[in-house]
Amino acid sequence: MSPKRRHPDVCVAYLLRGEGEDTQVLLGRKKSGLGSGRTVGLGGKIEAGETPLLAVVREIEEESGLIVDPADLDERGMLEYRFPTHPDWSQRSTIFVAHAFRGELAESDELEPDWYPLYALPLDRMWHDASFWLPQVLAGARIAGYFTYGPDEATVVDHKLTWKRPADLT
Repeated sequence: MSPKRRHPDVCVAYLLRGEGEDTQVLLGRKKSGLGSGRTVGLGGKIEAGETPLLAVVREIEEESGLIVDPADLDERGMLEYRFPTHPDWSQRSTIFVAHAFRGELAESDELEPDWYPLYALPLDRMWHDASFWLPQVLAGARIAGYFTYGPDEATVVDHKLTWKRPADLT
């Protein structure tokens, strides 16, 4: 029997600006690789020797030109993504949110970033799992769990989530 293959670790960040009904989140259209054409958060693979926090700071700058102080990132949880028909796509993702950043927003080779109102997230252009958790996490919830994608590699067929909502954080 072969040993169980460990999923690669990745990180993703959602930068927020504005307040109340004017709050926006930075997302981007992925230009190449896994998820090409989809709207995604900023992030990527954690390199050898990096923590998820340092990796997400690096990824944000590489993909958007924006700089985030690690102290301004709030870790909101971890999700595992399973693709039984395409196992090399499976991964574990640490999720971060930040309200503070600096610099000029710029397109990169990987991502075409843009701001979206929180009340109008482009969930129909994102990975299917985002509709299960992203609005709540952007509102302050913390999460852990997994999503299993079906044979079409686009639809969630199984998932389990554990929540810790903002009211539970006091």
